[in-house]
Amino acid sequence: MTSLLAALLLGIIEGVTEFLPISSTGHLLIAEHWLGARTDLFNIVIQAGAILAVVLIYRERLWQLATGLREPGPRDYVGKLFVAFAVTAVLGLLVKKMGFNLPTAVTPVAWALVLGALWMLAAEYFAEKHAPGTDITWTIALLVGLAQVVAGVFPGTSRSAATIFVAMLAGALTRGAATEFAFLVGIPTMFAASAYELLKLENSGGHEDMAALAVAFVASTVTAFIAVKWLLGYIRRHRFTAFAIYRIVLGAALLWFLPAGS
Repeated sequence: MTSLLAALLLGIIEGVTEFLPISSTGHLLIAEHWLGARTDLFNIVIQAGAILAVVLIYRERLWQLATGLREPGPRDYVGKLFVAFAVTAVLGLLVKKMGFNLPTAVTPVAWALVLGALWMLAAEYFAEKHAPGTDITWTIALLVGLAQVVAGVFPGTSRSAATIFVAMLAGALTRGAATEFAFLVGIPTMFAASAYELLKLENSGGHEDMAALAVAFVASTVTAFIAVKWLLGYIRRHRFTAFAIYRIVLGAALLWFLPAGS
């Protein structure tokens, strides 16, 4: 398989899975066992492509927030986005300084897929026991920031799943309100991560196949745009149960078919 075709497939996988609650990092780690391992820069830049799709989809909401900072409501919401991002940035840098590297074995990803699915089912069940709200609190902002760090440390957890369901549990939010906050806070988070990796590459004198990176970035952006548009319509009428079932089936299949320690 050519490098460009492999990059295209990885970009599509990233775009489809980044915002669906099924773990993009986990799927990329699995795919890279067959398509070849990629650098941290490659993985984070294609994640930035998926984030760009979210910027395009939420452009009116982002403009509303940017132009309404003199009003208490938008200013308060932006402040909470900043708090969630700051928690992620500070703790994420600490994790990096401690020398943490993502695992390359599939087995821990498979377990994270299964356990994350059980967490999703339980979280949605308990969240629906309360009257749904729409307000993001400072506590929710802090917990969403922490959830992003946890998802980054344990591939297979899913950043979107962790943040959406933490927000729902902490504030009994509607799926729509929790999803919007989770997606919006992902914008500065992933763009900052991409900038950090680019700076590391520049300082280390490393090399990246820019053609393959560009192909994967475009593929990720286009497919993420389609996937997010579909998801936002889907969650208005459905629970997240189908995603939990998919995670359990995939995780169980990986544990069953792959040799121990893979």
